[in-house]
Amino acid sequence: MAKRKTGRTNAMRILDAAKAPYRVLTFPPAIHSAVEVAAAVGLPPGQVFKTLVVLPDKGRPLLVMAPGDATLDLKLVARASQHKKVHMAAHKEAERLTGLKVGGISALVLLQRGFDPYIDTSARQWEEVAVSAGQRGINLLLPVVDLIRLTGAKVATLTRKAH
Repeated sequence: MAKRKTGRTNAMRILDAAKAPYRVLTFPPAIHSAVEVAAAVGLPPGQVFKTLVVLPDKGRPLLVMAPGDATLDLKLVARASQHKKVHMAAHKEAERLTGLKVGGISALVLLQRGFDPYIDTSARQWEEVAVSAGQRGINLLLPVVDLIRLTGAKVATLTRKAH
């Protein structure tokens, strides 16, 4: 695992306040792909979760946490979130809505920001998953149960395996 000095992020402060255990994983901030993050920190790609901003036809935007080695299935997301249609937010729109850079979007940082959080059911196959700490170049490895509890994420099948 790469080592570099990092300050405390808001995600770390939230986990500390909740007394939730986590491990800091650092990697070059130029890496934005969950699969590349997994390679850099020595985890399987399915254990590193990306956080995507998905927009429904009406209602609040969704934050969808999905494994790095899978493709988001928008029909499954629409069904799980009870919307007729959903679409991915463009990078600029995701950054505008979250206030975070793509590659550093974290559901942990956006708890009170009006998003509906979801996590792919595949997370339950792991004891811990890695998610963004809210800053490019830093992920946090934490227990899945704590991630779901703290974010209030609904667990649903949202992805299909990439080929």
